[in-house]
Amino acid sequence: MRAVDIIIKKRDKQQLTAQEIDFFIQGFTNGDIPDYQASAFAMAIVLNGMTPFETADLTLAMAKSGQVLDLSKIVDIAVDKHSSGGVGDKTSISVMPMVAACGLPVGKMSGRGLGFSGGTLDKLESVPGYRVDLSTEEFKKQLKEKGIVLTGQSMDLAPADGKMYALRDVTGTVPSMPLIASSIMSKKIAAGAQAIVLDVKTGLGAFMETLEAARELAELMVDIGRLAGRKTVALLSDMNQPLGASVGNALEMIEAIETLKGGGAPDFVEHCLHVAAHVLMVGNRAKDLTEARAMAEKSIADGSALDKLRLLVAAQGGDVSYVDDPSKFERAKFIEVVKAPRSGFISQVHARIVGEAAVALGAGRAKKGDPIDHAVGFIILKKVGDPVQAGEPLFEVHANSEEKLAEAREAVLSSYQFSDESVPPLPLFYE
Repeated sequence: MRAVDIIIKKRDKQQLTAQEIDFFIQGFTNGDIPDYQASAFAMAIVLNGMTPFETADLTLAMAKSGQVLDLSKIVDIAVDKHSSGGVGDKTSISVMPMVAACGLPVGKMSGRGLGFSGGTLDKLESVPGYRVDLSTEEFKKQLKEKGIVLTGQSMDLAPADGKMYALRDVTGTVPSMPLIASSIMSKKIAAGAQAIVLDVKTGLGAFMETLEAARELAELMVDIGRLAGRKTVALLSDMNQPLGASVGNALEMIEAIETLKGGGAPDFVEHCLHVAAHVLMVGNRAKDLTEARAMAEKSIADGSALDKLRLLVAAQGGDVSYVDDPSKFERAKFIEVVKAPRSGFISQVHARIVGEAAVALGAGRAKKGDPIDHAVGFIILKKVGDPVQAGEPLFEVHANSEEKLAEAREAVLSSYQFSDESVPPLPLFYE
């Protein structure tokens, strides 16, 4: 078998076999197949696509390129929840404890912020001492003993994906559904997930801006999951405006904690309950969504979800007193309440503009390796559909520099649009 023959076959729009795909991915991972051939292979996929079977074979080949965790001896079913990224999306920090409190063990590996999209690990690290670099053995031990883990991907999981992604980034081959879907799913499968809930975002603040593109990606990932023998469900959720009220690391951590204490922004609470219900369903802990949602609601009402978050933070070296008293979180030097310039109804809060403004404040990274300022961000006080009077508080800016505060204020103000007519609120989920 030769790499060039596989490239030619895909160039000529023919279907590749599992053996051909596996040969190419393993050869690329171990250095036998050079970058220039892998680039040609990726471009052939971008131009000619792949069938669901080819994409599933590509996913499994990438998953098998490194360590594949087997969690079946540790828990009866290992469940993972993945979000395709967004602004104000602190869902995992609330949902995972809710699900674990209902008796379903959750072992999740999360990522750092990417572009304007905030990262779960960066938010968790606003809790002093919280470790996100657990070893494989620590991951397994904590999952077995505590029933909940939220860490970074520190293991040798799907190294082919890391190599391929670095190449795609510089060869114009990022926008390809099979390559995006196999990148996400190879990491989930390598991490040992037997059941997966995908929260696929669509809208102005999502990587998939149209509902059609989000649906195509979601269907492809569900196909891959099923062909790989994983129970998989995808939810299409809105990301035209930030999710919940807070954007920023410590601010989002505070909102996630308040949600588990029975508070939180109504849209965020509803989003969490809906996602948690689906996780409980795929994890075989409820017979239908109604029962699953009631279980999730009870975990907040009886305090067991908050207890699971405390257990998680303590297990990973974090200071639990921050969960008990969120006023201890680092605060920005300058906090300004920005008022509405006119009366009317909110017709838009452009999520991407808010996300990019948060990165400019220091809540995200302009380039790899940049330090994160955990204290900065925004509190969004008015959302799409809300009525507002001129002079009424619209949002808060939390900044550590007056210059950055002024820039952020203007940016987030520009994200708002107003209407004289009433505007319906945005749906949280499309399907």
